[in-house]
Amino acid sequence: MICITVTPTSRTLAKADLLNAARHGDIVELCLDHFLKEPDVGDLVKAIDKPLIVSCRRPEDGGQWKGSEEERLMLLRQAIVAGPDYVELDLDIAGKVPRFGNTKRVISFTRLDQPESDVNRVFYEASNAKADVVKFCWPTPTIDAAWPLLAAVSQKRILPVVGMGLGPAELTFSLLGRKYGSPWIYAALEKGMEAHEGQATVFELDETYHCRDIGPKTVFVAVAGFGPSQTATTRILNEAFRQSGMNVRCLPIVPGDMGRLKKMLDVLKIKAVLVSGGLGRDILPLADEIDKHDQHSRYIDLLLKRDDHWHGYNTLWRSGLTVLESSLGKSDENPRPLDRQNVMILGNGGIAESMVYAVRRRDGMVSIVGPNDKEAQRVASENECRFVPYQSLYDTLAEVVVLADPRLQAGHNHGQVNPSFLKPGQTVLDVSDPPRETELFSEARLRGSRLIEPSDVYRHQIAAQFKALTGRELPAGIVDRVLEEE
Repeated sequence: MICITVTPTSRTLAKADLLNAARHGDIVELCLDHFLKEPDVGDLVKAIDKPLIVSCRRPEDGGQWKGSEEERLMLLRQAIVAGPDYVELDLDIAGKVPRFGNTKRVISFTRLDQPESDVNRVFYEASNAKADVVKFCWPTPTIDAAWPLLAAVSQKRILPVVGMGLGPAELTFSLLGRKYGSPWIYAALEKGMEAHEGQATVFELDETYHCRDIGPKTVFVAVAGFGPSQTATTRILNEAFRQSGMNVRCLPIVPGDMGRLKKMLDVLKIKAVLVSGGLGRDILPLADEIDKHDQHSRYIDLLLKRDDHWHGYNTLWRSGLTVLESSLGKSDENPRPLDRQNVMILGNGGIAESMVYAVRRRDGMVSIVGPNDKEAQRVASENECRFVPYQSLYDTLAEVVVLADPRLQAGHNHGQVNPSFLKPGQTVLDVSDPPRETELFSEARLRGSRLIEPSDVYRHQIAAQFKALTGRELPAGIVDRVLEEE
């Protein structure tokens, strides 16, 4: 079930929020701590026919309550008399608020500094405080921090356990909670109404993550990161899995310790990880074997577990090369259009290094330039191509420019790249973070360069990744529809 949290500030807004939340959620939580004036809980309880949880959180528990503690306790006691289905009580005040009527007690334990290390102790204290449901809440910046929350929910206990993460990996926990039996997970009604910063909305859970389709037999594919590119990938793949009749869904993760992550993936029976942006080198320790064509760049964007070994691949350079050659007129009569072309690769890191390798394989005349001269010089030496010092970027001519570093920023300040090196008629390819268009690529558009859209690279790449994951062709039309909506 999905519990939608509403945080109204007035009675009028409260009824509207409750009704909207009840249309989209299975349970509704009414946060009393956001009201500017004391609410009429009895009137609000009658507003919807879905189960209602009433809560009132202090700032130290992530809430907005500004009154005294005695006033908060009085409000909670009055709320219970109104007869909501549930009341949420902090563990330290549970003994001061007696059970009344048929209202069930959600005994909540929150800490805002770090995950709780002694979950069992807290659980038994909450059980002794006459809990009907136990709730845990703590920061979840990475999957490492969300892991004990998942363990608390998934273990068989004498009472049901729910959790709420604070941070990006809350979404990771919520989707896993659906699979592993959490009684409900939390969501905001819409942007601007989150119980805490970054909380996912019910529409994101439904439309991007297909949350209600997730069950005990769902298989997850991990997608590392929460940026726009990763969200687009998740939307496309989830819809493709659905159309293909596959009980597979994407699980967004923020990697923490790589050694622990490998063990977590094994426990969760996840056998594929997709990576984009700047994480391709961070994820390398997960790979037991790397494709021979990708070893040189030390950058991977696809991990597949086969025969108990993780195999790493770089699909980005293959897609970038395919699209670049197609744009330059590759044909039976002209099978190597990059041959003797003057190509400049701009950037440092695995994406840039892999594109150097790709163009060199086609006998392009490669120059490598990036803010880190030492790294660019190493790449040039290992790939037998030309090294261009960073300060000489603006004096270097190239027929083709490949933007290959998501960290590059256009501008005139120190550390930024002055886009004046881009010229009209120059072919510019952006593989920094497909399908996202970088600032430098936008500058190339303004300056009349001949553009190869990052979305074209992305179309090729996501189709190749889907086939590697499933052995099937990506259903037609999904990519275009998602990119149009982004």
